[in-house]
Amino acid sequence: MKDRREANIALATRYYEALASGDFEALADLHSDDVVFNLVGSTPVSGRWEGKAECFGPLVADMVVGKLVPETVQFSRKWRIMCADEERVVGLMYGGGTAKSGHEYLQTYCQIMTIKDGKIVELHEFFDTALVELALNDNPTVKGPSEVKRPFDF
Repeated sequence: MKDRREANIALATRYYEALASGDFEALADLHSDDVVFNLVGSTPVSGRWEGKAECFGPLVADMVVGKLVPETVQFSRKWRIMCADEERVVGLMYGGGTAKSGHEYLQTYCQIMTIKDGKIVELHEFFDTALVELALNDNPTVKGPSEVKRPFDF
């Protein structure tokens, strides 16, 4: 069992390294063809996305990365694996870029990856939905962005 846990940590490490380098082809290769993304909230990117083509096409390429200024994009500026077992890895990641709307999109993500046969088969992702609306959808919330008075670090 320890070997599977270590293999899952190695896969998650490759996941975050691919995001850090902007290698979305390598990132996609870490996922099964029928991967499922479950994204928190009620934004246009929220919900259940099924299949690698849908997850990395309309979702990642168009609705997230496509809304950012290309030369500013760097996900996984900071990341940490929080825990892992024989089936899952939980990680935190910080990154993003400048949105084409002019707003900064520097997001903190929590990912829960379910791994089978050396591939990510399901991803649950949690993030600041107000920031998604403001930066990616040019839809400010009533409160709007603010500096966090007690930010956490990981």
